Amino acid sequence: MITLSQADKWFKQARVIDGKTLSTTDTAITFNRFKSKKVTFTDFEKYLDEIAKAKKLDSKDIKAKLKDCGAPGTSGTTSVVRSSAVDRLTDTKKFTGSHKLRFDATGRGKGISGRKDAADTSGYVSGYKNKNTYDKSH
Repeated sequence: MITLSQADKWFKQARVIDGKTLSTTDTAITFNRFKSKKVTFTDFEKYLDEIAKAKKLDSKDIKAKLKDCGAPGTSGTTSVVRSSAVDRLTDTKKFTGSHKLRFDATGRGKGISGRKDAADTSGYVSGYKNKNTYDKSH
């Protein structure tokens, strides 16, 4: 399934949308003919054919450009910051107190068991700390 915004991003990356021959308005008008927010692969192929026919373009050329444009781009996204301050703050070996208990020896998080204190209900009353220490000779 693909949405209109995803298709437009793909078209822009493949340089199918140039603003003169084909624009996002043209793609939106054609996409709305399918009466759906998302279309399947077969409907997307029909969508490409309708755009090509409406704008007098070659659908094989459009498909070739989409195929050859490469992996999805990441323009406008935030890159990962690598600095000594970030490394120091995210090093789990230097955590103390209750934060230290949230991670195992390898530095991976323990999940819910590291965030919640599970009540020990093994004794016969709450707060009993000396389980199995009773002398059974009596």
